[in-house]
Amino acid sequence: MSSRPYETYRPPYEPCGPSYEAYEAYDETAGTRETGEPEPSVPRQTRRGGARRGARRRRARSPERPETGVRRLLPQALVVACLAGGTTAFVAQDKAIELSVDGRSRTLHTFADDVSELLVEQGVRLGAHDTVAPAPGAALTSGDEVSVRHGHPVRLTLDGQRHALWTTARTVEGALRQWGVRVEGAYLSVPGSRPIGHAGLTLDVRTERSVTIMADGRARTIRTNAPTVGQAVEEAGVTLRGEDTTSVPPGSFPRDGQTVTVLRITGMREVREEPIPFTVRRTADPTLFRGTEIVERAGRPGVLRVTYTLRTVNGVRQRPRRVESEVVRAPRSQIVKVGTRPHPPSVRGTDHLNWQGLAQCESGGRPDAVDSSGTYGGLYQLDEGTWHSLGGRGRPQDASAEEQTYRAKKLYVRRGAGPWPQCGNRLHG
Repeated sequence: MSSRPYETYRPPYEPCGPSYEAYEAYDETAGTRETGEPEPSVPRQTRRGGARRGARRRRARSPERPETGVRRLLPQALVVACLAGGTTAFVAQDKAIELSVDGRSRTLHTFADDVSELLVEQGVRLGAHDTVAPAPGAALTSGDEVSVRHGHPVRLTLDGQRHALWTTARTVEGALRQWGVRVEGAYLSVPGSRPIGHAGLTLDVRTERSVTIMADGRARTIRTNAPTVGQAVEEAGVTLRGEDTTSVPPGSFPRDGQTVTVLRITGMREVREEPIPFTVRRTADPTLFRGTEIVERAGRPGVLRVTYTLRTVNGVRQRPRRVESEVVRAPRSQIVKVGTRPHPPSVRGTDHLNWQGLAQCESGGRPDAVDSSGTYGGLYQLDEGTWHSLGGRGRPQDASAEEQTYRAKKLYVRRGAGPWPQCGNRLHG
């Protein structure tokens, strides 16, 4: 169907009355029936003139019968009625409609019964995001207005949040108002009057927000569309110096009603040396009696150099913060030998003696006891030379209580109670 039906208009009817030629034939036939004589074969023009002259003669001879006049008027009445009915049908079906597509209006004539037929007739396609008013199924009457708005995609970043939206608005500002976005005081990446085409557009909007900046004991409330907290602080007339920062990341997006505190920071660095503990490594030694441990190599702690920052925030001293460290000297592990040899049987002739009483007198009963000079150690306060002569290893105070008693019994067999001049009498007590 044509996109402009009113330019290719054809009447919706065919003439229904007799033609002029049929009317003439009817008139001539009527004349023939009056005389009862056949009409001679003469040219059309001659026959028409002869018929008229014959009619005048007949009217002069006798009065006209009533039914003859009815026969003449009937064809004319049929023609007039048919023309009047066809014209009325045409006027009833033809409608003048104003069609607006994306703001462009034109007036057209159509035979469409409803909005859907009109849009199909005019080649207007509707998508999922398009709008049409009245609704597509609404009936049409002459004088109606039909408005079509196509949807356009918009990639909107609103206050840092991304959205994929559709709009039927013609301009950026119209789309924002359609979505309920406050335009007054807002930052727009494109002008608000820019038209939105079929391909859509990418739009960044930052609405105006109320932000309070607390700095140097004073509150400053501003309205801003700044993209970052740092820029909002600058708009409030506050300058950050040195290590100064804010209570929220300076690069974060400022929210409406947010309070941002400026942190004035002063600080210094301090270097400290801290010990690194050494580890103890134990190894089994079958030559030592069980319970005996000898330090083969003494451990040594390491040294760690640590750097701390000491900061003061708004006049309040903060806890030291460790920022870097360096090992100055690595620790040296301690090696300890642990005896696994079973204890020997008792020394003959010494089991009846009071070894517990002797140990209590010499060392208070403590296997690791050492005298004030550091020369004598263990339960029975033996020096290292005597200890080694009895088969012991290391220091007596490092051996188990069982081994110390065993060595002391061997010493008694050799020298009696002489090695213990002050407490030897306890052996028999």
